[in-house]
Amino acid sequence: MKRLLLALALLFASGLALAAVNINTATREELEALPGIGPVKAQAIIDYRNANGPFRSAQDVMKVKGIKEGEFGKLQGEISVSGRTTVPAGAKKAEPSTGGSMRATAPAAAGGAAAGGSAMTPAPAAKPAAAPTREAAKEAPRARTTKAEATKEAPAAKMTKAEAAKEAKAKAKEEKAAKVKAEKEAKAKAKAEKAAKAKAEKEAKAKAAKEKAAK
Repeated sequence: MKRLLLALALLFASGLALAAVNINTATREELEALPGIGPVKAQAIIDYRNANGPFRSAQDVMKVKGIKEGEFGKLQGEISVSGRTTVPAGAKKAEPSTGGSMRATAPAAAGGAAAGGSAMTPAPAAKPAAAPTREAAKEAPRARTTKAEATKEAPAAKMTKAEAAKEAKAKAKEEKAAKVKAEKEAKAKAKAEKAAKAKAEKEAKAKAAKEKAAK
């Protein structure tokens, strides 16, 4: 009987040893299964070992910010720095409570999709279809406004073209009048120069005749 009890005690002790969590290799979820370790402290353990290398002893976990002697007292015997991580069965059952309802909802949603199948599939497809319709409705008045503005700008363009043609005609008329005036002034100047030359020649002849008569 004593041997049987001793064997059971050794088996229980070995089970506890196998249930240790290796803090050098455990994931955040596995660390969260430890007593007193939540998501923040689990991430702090991972950050510490990434920055400083693996833990050399279980006591080194107290170097992590937020883990002191009180927390280590709860963890002692359940953490190790070598071997495989084996989370106790009770801890695995408690893990979904820290993981939130999202994990439990995902398998349920998958099961519902398998059972409901085609009835649930069109619902997600209908949402993207509604968005373009609203955008198209918003863009329609903009398109009308642009078309109306273009229609208003068309007469303005015609008026500008007519004004440009009118200005061109007026400018051509002014240039023609200036040319005629210049030609008229040139003729008058030539006539005056011719008259002055003829007068000078006449006076020169008269002077020459007078000098000849005086001799």
